[in-house]
Amino acid sequence: MTVKSLLPLIAATIVCAGSILVEARPVKPPVAVVKSTVSQPVQPQWKLYNAPDGRFSILMPGSPNRNTEHQKTYMGEITLEIFVAQPLKQQVAYIVAYNDFPYSYGQMADPQVVLNNARDMALKTTKSNLISQRNIRSSNNHPGKEIEYINSGGKITKSRMYVAEGRLYQVMAITTKKQQKTLAKTINGYLNSFHVVLKK
Repeated sequence: MTVKSLLPLIAATIVCAGSILVEARPVKPPVAVVKSTVSQPVQPQWKLYNAPDGRFSILMPGSPNRNTEHQKTYMGEITLEIFVAQPLKQQVAYIVAYNDFPYSYGQMADPQVVLNNARDMALKTTKSNLISQRNIRSSNNHPGKEIEYINSGGKITKSRMYVAEGRLYQVMAITTKKQQKTLAKTINGYLNSFHVVLKK
């Protein structure tokens, strides 16, 4: 499944608090068999990615694809920015998404209410069951929530959400049960590398 075909579904889930759904790309069979002395698949080149607006940084497996969606909500029009990296030959997608709240809503909203709404929306739109959740803080002390959930197709999502300076960030990795076991350390490293950059 391509990122482009997922955009309407991703954008549709933002209604209240900005939650997204992506399915990991299936592995394509090789076109030709090539003999190799390497037994492990080639690992993607991880590098630090800085957001175009300078408001976050994170380690990504290569340069992510960026997509922008506009959604009308009861708060007004919201712009959802989505960054997706999908390494070849791995059933996993690494995603960062964020949306800014209208100023008045951002000033009034309780961060915990926003985070709980985002969690509930994620579970509802993906028809998933919650595996675990815990309250967390960003590296510079913004309130956040980590959730892990599984959908009926067996896709597992581990997501960290933060509310910072009128913006909701969502950092997630979506994979299969099988890949999750082999990529657990990589996924945690990816999530731990996310850093909110404060406005100057």
